Amino acid sequence: MDLDLATTAVFVDFDGTITQVDSGVHLLERLGDPQWRELSAAYARGEIGSRECVLDEWDLLPRDEQQLRTVAREVELDPGFVPLLDALRARGAQVTVVSDGFGFYAEEVCSPLDLRLLSNRVDWTSGELEFPHEDRCCACSTCGTCKQAPIKDAHHAGLTTVLVGDGTSDRKAALLADVVFAKGALRRWCELSAVPHQPFDTLADVHVALIPSGLPR
Repeated sequence: MDLDLATTAVFVDFDGTITQVDSGVHLLERLGDPQWRELSAAYARGEIGSRECVLDEWDLLPRDEQQLRTVAREVELDPGFVPLLDALRARGAQVTVVSDGFGFYAEEVCSPLDLRLLSNRVDWTSGELEFPHEDRCCACSTCGTCKQAPIKDAHHAGLTTVLVGDGTSDRKAALLADVVFAKGALRRWCELSAVPHQPFDTLADVHVALIPSGLPR
């Protein structure tokens, strides 16, 4: 793929993309009320927005910070994540993680890497889930973290945009990004909706596509 990465903004989903499985789903399966499955299905069908879904799912989890963090750490990262990040940064690309999950586990991964993260946030004092990156001016205004907004900002700055994602929360962003890498549910949706995309299975695949000569041997 012939992209000038020095003028490219790369947006990477967290759950199921940087992680090998969805961290929020893992928490809900281990600690939540089974009702979360109905909420997730309603969200996938478009009956509720992501903000409503994630709020209701958060209410099904215990408010034990240490327990939640411990269980979330059971989820492994895609081993290609850090090599991809390093290679993109070395070539001047702007990399941002965009997540519409519970946020705290993404913070644990991104903060040590000095990696920009746009996500929902837990106030552990009150136990409330907050939405610092929602966009109520957006046409849908139903997302917890608006993934279209940073792509629009990048376009306004004259940057080429790349989205790497796997799920329902990435659909609207996929409609705006110049290049879309999709797997899982996002890939199936792109195929059904005729949205141009490049399928991938792991982040090593994305690495090869964006930087063919830069994959570690």
